[in-house]
Amino acid sequence: MAEQYVGAIDQGTTGTRFMVFDHSGQVVANAYEKHEQIYPEPGWVEHDALEIWRKTKLVIEEALSNADLGPDQLAAIGITNQRETTVLWDAETGKPIHNAIVWQDRRTTDRVETLRDEDKVEMIRGKTGLEADAYFSATKAEWLLDNSDPIKLQRSRPEDIRDRAAEGEILFGTMDTWLIYKLTGNHITDVTNASRTMLYNIHENDWDDELLDEFDVHREMLPEVRPSSDDDTYGSTSASGFLNAEVPVAGALGDQQAALFGQTCFDEGDAKNTYGTGSFFLMNTGEEAVDSEHGLLTTIGFQRSGEPVQYALEGSIFVTGAAIQWLEDVDLIDNPGQTEELARSVDSTDDVYLVPAFTGLGAPHWDQRARGTIVGMTRGTRKEHIVRATLESIAFQTRDVAEAMEADSGIEMQSLRVDGGAVKNNFLCQLQSNIIDSDIVRPQVDETTALGSAYAAGLAVGYWETLDELRDNWQVDREFTPDDDATGVDERYGRWTEAVERSKDWARDSGE
Repeated sequence: MAEQYVGAIDQGTTGTRFMVFDHSGQVVANAYEKHEQIYPEPGWVEHDALEIWRKTKLVIEEALSNADLGPDQLAAIGITNQRETTVLWDAETGKPIHNAIVWQDRRTTDRVETLRDEDKVEMIRGKTGLEADAYFSATKAEWLLDNSDPIKLQRSRPEDIRDRAAEGEILFGTMDTWLIYKLTGNHITDVTNASRTMLYNIHENDWDDELLDEFDVHREMLPEVRPSSDDDTYGSTSASGFLNAEVPVAGALGDQQAALFGQTCFDEGDAKNTYGTGSFFLMNTGEEAVDSEHGLLTTIGFQRSGEPVQYALEGSIFVTGAAIQWLEDVDLIDNPGQTEELARSVDSTDDVYLVPAFTGLGAPHWDQRARGTIVGMTRGTRKEHIVRATLESIAFQTRDVAEAMEADSGIEMQSLRVDGGAVKNNFLCQLQSNIIDSDIVRPQVDETTALGSAYAAGLAVGYWETLDELRDNWQVDREFTPDDDATGVDERYGRWTEAVERSKDWARDSGE
């Protein structure tokens, strides 16, 4: 029998990747394709779900072909995905009724403010562990039901979408659900993605009727919720489909929970931070859902078949890597690799602070109307200062969350496991260590999001038998400890908090 591997679909905000891993957790195949970012109005962000499905098939085929692997060599496929991004589709045609609304989208800000005015924030937080925010799926689904054009469903008569949704003819999903449906024909999500919808009660582990009524989302639309690593599997690809093989789809986790799993943070107190478009700091809190009093989210970390749910505290930072992309957009850099050189070329930011609140502020501030702000500029400010301030903003936002995390959990963090594209920047890793006064540990395999979903799927089908096998796979690439440049960090952090305050509530008169 040909050697077996596990595949992982990593469906992200800017593109889709397919990776194949061997038993030691090493990458043996890899392919990536970007998809279009659609901005219909200021503050709105959409994706074409059909384009994402086409790109998903393409990267699977490319990765297998490039590595000269056959689909029969895949023991299982796992899925990890951009969370909260929401798509509704016609169950008969399999076509979306509208573009997917992306997690970054702010079009439902007014709806969230209505929830606050009606004193429903605590009710939502108590059931879901989430802040009432346009970030999550509930208001996106509500908007789609209210605003999608039934004529675009390409049916013989323009039926009322809500009536069809009540009959289960319009289906709801986050991107994991969409891909599972297209791969297997089954309407399924996992507990981690369900926990990000603002419709799921994380204590009862079920869709919540009160929340469904609040957002007028019908239970019949919703997917079945399964463990993140599912011994029963979610179904298999079709022998007559694009792979011409039956491959079980056996694991799914939202991207940040997948990174937690891929970093082998299986024990209470283990923590990781992923630096992607945004940054997402998660700490495993075990079987206890720890309520946050400092602006963090309580979320589901993962669940294995037949085992209790493992919970996590999360600090969601909306813009970190995207701030570096912004530097490219405004021609301050030609590529992300330049940031390290430019930041090292000056001794400091010269008291310049950049707050990248381009889509509001997430944890622990939760200000939907905050906007990007640069303060402290003088006639002597150069692009090097702004670039360094951008990198510092990533590290300072992480400290905001780290302090909240320690206050909520009562656990003093000694080290933080990091992953994501930005951690290739050694200057940023050292800066982060200095600013949070903790060791920063970077693993050899930095694609921990895809690896986590592969681990979940592989465990489900017996490719890996125990968590200890996965722990043995985890290897350190480099460790960063606080150095002499940590001097004066607390004073600079104080100035950072002043800059954050200046960014808040800026968009209140903008009509967004």
